[in-house]
Amino acid sequence: MGTVAGCRVLAGVVQRDARIRLIRESRVIGDYGIESLKREKDDAREVREGLECGIRLAGFNDVKEGDLFEVYKIEEIARTF
Repeated sequence: MGTVAGCRVLAGVVQRDARIRLIRESRVIGDYGIESLKREKDDAREVREGLECGIRLAGFNDVKEGDLFEVYKIEEIARTF
């Protein structure tokens, strides 16, 4: 199954296709994808600021209380001439 982290979104929006930088004690532990994003036991596409959700990271199960998730999205933009 894996470890699901209970989270509250402090600012912005968490989207399912985003990446997460895991920060523990002011040090970056790693960079992971989101395996699942749930809101009240239902799968969610996104979770907005101020709401709570459950996040399972792809390839990482050692989430501890006090860890911070910094969520970001990589977008490719075509070059214009």
